[in-house]
Amino acid sequence: MDDALSIGIMTDDQNHRIAETVEREQSRLRNFIRKRVVDESEAEDILQEVFYELVQAYRLMKPVEQVGAWLYRVARNRIIDRFRKRKPEAPRTPSVDEEGEFFPWEDLLPSPDAGPEATFVRELLLDEIESALDELPDDQREVFVAHEIEGLSFNEMAASTGLSVNTLLSRKHYAVLYLRRRLRAIYEEFKKT
Repeated sequence: MDDALSIGIMTDDQNHRIAETVEREQSRLRNFIRKRVVDESEAEDILQEVFYELVQAYRLMKPVEQVGAWLYRVARNRIIDRFRKRKPEAPRTPSVDEEGEFFPWEDLLPSPDAGPEATFVRELLLDEIESALDELPDDQREVFVAHEIEGLSFNEMAASTGLSVNTLLSRKHYAVLYLRRRLRAIYEEFKKT
């Protein structure tokens, strides 16, 4: 009887902590996801998946330290997972380096399966890319994310936004120029290793 009572109290405490966390983080986390995922329903799905993982972590008695940072890491991983699932369906225009050679930008990142050191470097690079994207003007960031990450064509974006293809191309061009300057030092450091 005492075990059942203590389990009930523990569950109530978990439910209270989960509810507080959801209430505190939901708005900011939704904004974080919406900056990276154009489709509103897909962004909402990701948000729900993140909170589901939070509940699972509590139910499995896995201690989550720094819940805010943990939620953003899970959200980023869910966004990347969605991008990977969609990648074969939406062929994208590859990026071009200074020598004129084509490459998909995600090939520059270390594989998450290459061990803990590669995972750390990948997370570091993703954080820097995320920060650089956050520094872009909204219109440039939206075009860059829609084209490079979500795989939308410029014609698709023009149809959905009402903007001309040339305007969208120009916005992406300025975004790429800024990102190249902003991430140059990290790229050079990464090439050395």
